Amino acid sequence: MNKKAWLLFFVLLLTVSTALFGCSSEDGASEDGSGNDGGGDSAEETQDTLVFGRGGDSVGLDPITVTDGESFKVTKNIFDTLIFFGEQDTEIQPGLAADWEVSEDGLTYTFMLQEGVTFHDGTEFNADAVVFNFDRWANGTEDKFYYYKSMFGGFGDDEGHVIESVTAVDDMTVEIKLKRPQAPFLKNLAMSPFGIASPAAVEELGDEGFNEAPVGTGPFKFVEWRRNERIVVEKNEDYWQEGYPKLNQIIFRSIPENSARLNALLNNEIDLADGINPSDAAQIEGNDQLQLFERPSMNIGYLGLTATREPFDDPKVRQAMNHAIDRQAIVDAFFEGRAEVAKNPMPPVISGYNDEIEGYEYDPEKAKQLLEEAGLGDGFEMELWAMPVPRPYMPDGQKVAEAIQSNLAEVGITAEIVTYEWATYLEKARLGEADAFLLGWTGDNGDADNFLYVLLDQDNIGSNNYTYYENQEVHDLLIQAQSETDEDTRNQLYMEAQELIHADAPWVPLAHSTPLMAGSAALQDFLAHPTGSDDLHRVYFE
Repeated sequence: MNKKAWLLFFVLLLTVSTALFGCSSEDGASEDGSGNDGGGDSAEETQDTLVFGRGGDSVGLDPITVTDGESFKVTKNIFDTLIFFGEQDTEIQPGLAADWEVSEDGLTYTFMLQEGVTFHDGTEFNADAVVFNFDRWANGTEDKFYYYKSMFGGFGDDEGHVIESVTAVDDMTVEIKLKRPQAPFLKNLAMSPFGIASPAAVEELGDEGFNEAPVGTGPFKFVEWRRNERIVVEKNEDYWQEGYPKLNQIIFRSIPENSARLNALLNNEIDLADGINPSDAAQIEGNDQLQLFERPSMNIGYLGLTATREPFDDPKVRQAMNHAIDRQAIVDAFFEGRAEVAKNPMPPVISGYNDEIEGYEYDPEKAKQLLEEAGLGDGFEMELWAMPVPRPYMPDGQKVAEAIQSNLAEVGITAEIVTYEWATYLEKARLGEADAFLLGWTGDNGDADNFLYVLLDQDNIGSNNYTYYENQEVHDLLIQAQSETDEDTRNQLYMEAQELIHADAPWVPLAHSTPLMAGSAALQDFLAHPTGSDDLHRVYFE
């Protein structure tokens, strides 16, 4: 071959190589988060990027500061907790605590920590780090660390604060002393809000900065957050559980519309989608490129009635609302057989559920009678808040609100449907600004305390008790149940509390759903968790 030919060959080779390089993606995903490039350039290579389509963006990424499931979807994979739950249940397992001992009186817990664990910033995980996190939480306020107060009764020297002290016995041993026994204490520690944060990162970034750039010990490290678009996390190469995670990267994409999310899955733009409409289940089951997942049900969808706002400060009006709404019709129309009508503020799978309670029947005439007794025979006007995003316990809040609006009109109540952006909706509802609001709860730990005390006790007004409902007798029963270690006695106390709550009617309980998800048929070892916080470190593509 002569020199001209060699030169021409070299130029062509360089041109082709440059074109091929320009087509590749550095992070294995396209700019819009498509999962098509996750497998690299060769068809023989295995995809290692998961694109998870979800109904809304996270509110924050510091787990102690948030209460919403969209935030915990991400933080669950960035942070580890001292105690883990089982793969698809709430049975406790070793986590960052390799083992623990509990004193006979139930007041002292001693945790032996995992050796050789580091935070994503390279700093060491040890007893001092655990103490730092508990000190930070205990010195917070209810408008910053909602869950801490809900689960541990208060802050600092508050009378209700159940934790007396947290101390480092040695470098890898922590002792926690309680003021009184707390039956669900270990389950509480396994909850997503209590992920252990890097002390160095918290001190360097401050609370606001850490909320935007979290640092934990979990299987994935934070990379970037484009608000209302996507959050990217990448493999923690130094994860303490050997051989995990199996994925190189996860992209959490925000796609608010259920139909748009399903289309993204059908078009291979995402690999996993939550918030699947029950009406779309048959389409997914009939597609051999997809698979349908059912999340074990542990939730409640409800209409909250703010008890400090007229006319919902009158129990008769709240009872009238319960009789005015046709829950069975709502379940039939919007859940398509994948939910059951709710009558109590906790699901029947939770120990202590009171099945003897008679639910409020759909009875418009009874509702009118109660309104007449409350001096509102001519009806009244109100705002009805509808969630702007699909949630596991309510696939379409807007349509449910419209059905409720129609029911209320039949008894003379004029309801104006109002909505806000998700984070704003939660904050305004928490502050008691709604007349009535659609919301729900997915259980965090499988215990009745996590529903009744967290959502309806007077201790949690301003945190997770959005209705501002208070009843001293209910409070006394719930605190007694928290401290009771005999399971049968605890269950009886919770049953009594449910009877009182039912009569006071701070909610209209609507449904316990079986949430649906869908994913690529190539997705392996994905297990939908009943808490809604899915651990993705085992997931891989076939």
